[in-house]
Amino acid sequence: MGLCQYYLLSVVMLLPALCYSQYSFTNSRATYYGSPDGLGTPTGACGFGGYGRNVNDANVAGVSRLWNNGAGCGTCYQVRCTVPEICTDEGVSVVVTDYGEGDDTDFILSPRAYGRMAVADKSEELYSHGVVDVEFERVPCRFRGYNVMFKVHENSRYPQYLAVSMLYVSGQNDVLAVEIWQKDCRDWVPMRRAFGAVFDISNPSPGEINLRFQVSGSAGFTWVVANNAIPRAWKAGVAYGSAIQLE
Repeated sequence: MGLCQYYLLSVVMLLPALCYSQYSFTNSRATYYGSPDGLGTPTGACGFGGYGRNVNDANVAGVSRLWNNGAGCGTCYQVRCTVPEICTDEGVSVVVTDYGEGDDTDFILSPRAYGRMAVADKSEELYSHGVVDVEFERVPCRFRGYNVMFKVHENSRYPQYLAVSMLYVSGQNDVLAVEIWQKDCRDWVPMRRAFGAVFDISNPSPGEINLRFQVSGSAGFTWVVANNAIPRAWKAGVAYGSAIQLE
């Protein structure tokens, strides 16, 4: 069976969303992972690489119940701890870059993000708790000065295997599916969610790569088309810019 005959299978990636309200805080718990410099990890399960280490000034998190089969990658949450006299009212805004489970927590934060939930001079006291009660809510992602970028994953092999993820997806948008325009059959063909935020396909059409990706957000389910998203002579490990901004 040819590659172009798999189009109807694109719906298999759509999973039920968790029953967390997008507009109110939910009670939970959070902890933090070990990192000597306080930043995120470049080996997170979302497959973001160095972006997952530094995005949002390294205020990042691993999640489990909010993972949503990888569609939770790149989403943003406001997380605030609830320990009196230690925690700020605002808490910290984090980007999901990893999967992680721990002691009945919804968030495993980078050390930097965990410490920023504390008022001035109280971060060490907050660290000493290890695990802390929190409230969280989904919030729009804001990446000032950045449009959506298409990152060719380091495991890609030109020209026969392409794996890609989307970076700087702003707003409250979950990336549910990605499709590639195959010139030989003149049709959109679904890419497989390989892991986390990474979608892949074998034997992509030669030349410039046209992609479209489906997001769920305030406007419902939407397909966003990115013509010439990736250049003809693409390289593994490189992120390519676009003119796309999401709300």
